[in-house]
Amino acid sequence: MKILVTGGLGLIGHNVVHRLEKLNHEIVIADTRTNYGIIPPSEIMYLISERQKKITTTHIYSADIISDTMDYLFEKYQFDLVIHMASFPRQKVVNANPMLGAKTMVQGLLNLCELSKKHKVQKFLYISSSMVYGDFTDDVTESSTCKPQGQYGIMKLAGEELVKDYSRRGCFNHTIIRPSAVYGPLDVEDRVIAKFMLTAIRGGTLNVNGAGETLDFTYVDDAADGIVAAALSENTANKTYNITKSHSRTLLDAAELAVKIAGKGTINVRDRDADFPSRGALNIDAAKKDFGFDPKVDVDEGFYHYYKWLIDDPYFNNV
Repeated sequence: MKILVTGGLGLIGHNVVHRLEKLNHEIVIADTRTNYGIIPPSEIMYLISERQKKITTTHIYSADIISDTMDYLFEKYQFDLVIHMASFPRQKVVNANPMLGAKTMVQGLLNLCELSKKHKVQKFLYISSSMVYGDFTDDVTESSTCKPQGQYGIMKLAGEELVKDYSRRGCFNHTIIRPSAVYGPLDVEDRVIAKFMLTAIRGGTLNVNGAGETLDFTYVDDAADGIVAAALSENTANKTYNITKSHSRTLLDAAELAVKIAGKGTINVRDRDADFPSRGALNIDAAKKDFGFDPKVDVDEGFYHYYKWLIDDPYFNNV
């Protein structure tokens, strides 16, 4: 198939591209290589360079998804499938610039949907987020009521509804994916697990915002495997799936594990961040049933793999 992957140079994106290429699909990537005004330019340039070493496609375009370049790409390649991963990546980044976040997450999505309709794309896969649920405890299913807190989760949920509406009108089939707390090699430092691991490695103090707050930490390989399986399955048309490890751990557990693996570092427990919902583990029974999703890397193993990569990596070893 001819597949467009927006955000294909991101943490999850480049892993998705790598897997699709191994299955002999023709991949086109659209990625602005942005640092969102938060990540040090040297860091994002290094990570993208390393991510590109895992993929072979030369069809990589530094294109904003609202630009006219996207029309050119749809016309040139006539995609069968669009995997839309380009987005502001988390709530902190949207809060820093909500207008720019909306431009990408809403206007950009609409442009892709219109182009998919115009060029008769067969399937549109939209990467959403567990943040659409708002506060939730363990075993939340895809049919649970969504009550997002904060502009990131609200815009992700709005995106889901926009994609569903195009399917309702017969423009294309869709699949919606809700991942959670993805981490692993080649991630940016400005995320919770990366911060914990690197702070511990450097012998610093790990700040835990709420000892009892939990997350469904998901290793990047498992997330990418699930996304590819859902994208290629014939059983996922017009359905929504949680793609996580389905096992919650507290932030304090995660910090303690990082300190244990690194052999150094101290922990400072603070009040929970009221800007973020309280979250548990997501139910992944539907993904298991429909396309055999089987996440394999538990938190202890995933943290250790990530630690080994960090201490061997020339960039983070010197920062």
